[in-house]
Amino acid sequence: MDQEQWGDREPLGDREQAVLALERRGFPGPGAKERAIREELGLAPVRYYQLLNALLDDERALAHDPVTVNRLRRVRETRRAER
Repeated sequence: MDQEQWGDREPLGDREQAVLALERRGFPGPGAKERAIREELGLAPVRYYQLLNALLDDERALAHDPVTVNRLRRVRETRRAER
């Protein structure tokens, strides 16, 4: 989408899109996701999850990938309710 469709908001950047793309993937075993986070995105897992959590509250992320964002929002709410 171009700038005019977003109004004053910038579209998601490459890193934000990469975070959502990584979340769409499945990972074969323990540690595989963390390894992909480090190798593909160059981020520490803690920073990755901070970015991901912020993206779940960003309407641009919802517009970009509604299936993934809504799924992750449900997971987050379930975990919060369990605490």
